[in-house]
Amino acid sequence: MSGAVDASAAAVRRLLLTGVSPSNQLPPLTVKLLHGRLLRLDLLADLTPLLLRALSSSGLHLHALRVHSLLPNPSHLTFPFALKAASRLPDPHSAGVQLHGRSLKLPYHSTPHVLTSLLNLYAKCGLLHDAQKAFDEMPHPGTVSWTALITAYMDAGRVHEAVGVARKAFASGMRPDSFTAVRVLTACARVTDLVTGEAMWRAAEQEGIAGSMFVATAALDMYVKCGEMEKARAVFDRMQNKDAVAWGAMVGGYASNGHPREALELFFAMQAERMTPECYTVVGALSACTRLGALDLGRRAVAMLHWDEVLDNPVLGTALIDMFAKCGSTGEAWTVFQQMRKRDVIVWNAMILGLGMTGHEKIAFALVGQMEKSGMTLNDNTFIGLLCSCTHTGLVKDGRRYFRNMTQLYRISPRIEHYGCMVDLLSRAGLLEEAHQLIEDMPMQANAVVWGALLGGCKIHRNADLAEHVLKQLIQLEPWNSGNYVMLSNIYSNTGRWEDAAKLRMEMKASGVEKVPASSWVELAGKVHEFRVGDKSHPLSDKIYEKLDELGMEMKIMGYKPTTEVVMFDIEDEEKEHTLVHHSEKIAIAFSLLTTEPDETIRVTKNLRVCSDCHTAIKLISRITNREIIVRDNNRFHCFRDGHCSCNDYW
Repeated sequence: MSGAVDASAAAVRRLLLTGVSPSNQLPPLTVKLLHGRLLRLDLLADLTPLLLRALSSSGLHLHALRVHSLLPNPSHLTFPFALKAASRLPDPHSAGVQLHGRSLKLPYHSTPHVLTSLLNLYAKCGLLHDAQKAFDEMPHPGTVSWTALITAYMDAGRVHEAVGVARKAFASGMRPDSFTAVRVLTACARVTDLVTGEAMWRAAEQEGIAGSMFVATAALDMYVKCGEMEKARAVFDRMQNKDAVAWGAMVGGYASNGHPREALELFFAMQAERMTPECYTVVGALSACTRLGALDLGRRAVAMLHWDEVLDNPVLGTALIDMFAKCGSTGEAWTVFQQMRKRDVIVWNAMILGLGMTGHEKIAFALVGQMEKSGMTLNDNTFIGLLCSCTHTGLVKDGRRYFRNMTQLYRISPRIEHYGCMVDLLSRAGLLEEAHQLIEDMPMQANAVVWGALLGGCKIHRNADLAEHVLKQLIQLEPWNSGNYVMLSNIYSNTGRWEDAAKLRMEMKASGVEKVPASSWVELAGKVHEFRVGDKSHPLSDKIYEKLDELGMEMKIMGYKPTTEVVMFDIEDEEKEHTLVHHSEKIAIAFSLLTTEPDETIRVTKNLRVCSDCHTAIKLISRITNREIIVRDNNRFHCFRDGHCSCNDYW
């Protein structure tokens, strides 16, 4: 008879072991039947830990707690399963407190297994103080206990404290496992703590767990979030098995850290590896296309997804609308917007901003009305789109009205971005004193963007005295930014103060500030071509310069004269008179004229502001060639057609 009992016990044990496997859980009814069989065979005492674990894994948490409550002598092996079952109840606190009270009467209360389970339960209840107390009772916490505490702080949103716990763990000599590494690296990524993150990665390498795809991906993401793209790429290149998440992290990292070319190269390399991109990977690729003005590449990227996926995903839809609008294809942006089946406020705002920055302010204003009629609530970003529309078209009265209504009617407190739009609007319109007063009255400290907007107005309206004051503020905020020095130098030169311009140049050199080289990009057949002032590195350079000379002759016949007032400050770059005709955007346009069909729109992206000479020249080139030329600089869009620009010379 005992042989039969032993065989039955072995069979039940095998089934219970199956029930605790995460990938092969037993149905609840089966576990209940096994419980009854254990009672009949009088084997409950021997197999209680396995039964409790199987009950909890099958979702029978109350059943598990009832079984545990009937045990005359619960052990340190059963308490963790009971606490785990309690933590999964809708209201875990009351059951947890009872279990905690019962555990205090037993000699094994201070074992790491029991205390770590208590820690997890209190963390689930949001009682971090009690979770920390449970941890502090452990004389020698192990890796699992340290990881549980780190996770508790992370889940509560107290990530800085989680990283602090990780530092203490390292100091105590903790040896991380792969789960610890992933948690710590994720926490460091969230708070951009490179020092602790790198310490964790080195420890992972020493423990031999750096080869785990999950650990390596977490390290990659940490480096990306900290802006260390070279180190992120080193981790990526070492990974043996790269999944879509790792590829997506790199593509998004390159895009968000100002490396759009690398982002697109990796995105299309991912395609060559037959790896299907996730939604956010495509968003990263679209962001890179937006930065480069690479419209065709953006179309290729989104073509990898099913169109229904785009229309049902507001994140993808927003990225696509933004890409089309900032690449100068407002019509395609509008088409996507109209077809979107799920439009949240972010989608609406993207379309309003896209219309505003491309000079379609009336449609943007009408869309806001339609947005309200549809029941959508305007938010602070909606008003940024409206104020941007006013800024690019000089609608001062409308801008003042929207800025006033935002606070008085919609009860939205202006952010610094709203003040920046208003300062830009007033400054462009020549209302420099009003703009300056607005900065002085702001409830927050003005940043470089706000002061830069006022400096831009000073340049347009040649107010050197105010510009000097503004530049002092800007040098304090960003002493490395050469653009501020160049702007003031332009103002000095425009007002004939050549000695002051030269002195400012000497100050700039003494401070070690170097001018950012101007670059322009055009896309052709899926490849982005970059040009700089006087660039002769391109294989078609000879033909490009022949085309520029040809255009120059025709422009002179039409009365064109180089705008020599832009020949100033940085004589080592685009400001030399003899290089006016060889500015990067002109080279890019000449290249496009040589390589595209006569009816194709030319699209150029520039990293700096288009100078007044180029603006005049491109208007004439659009008439000579009968081409539409869209130029996006770091300030706004210019759509040149038949000798006119969409900005109406207001930029």
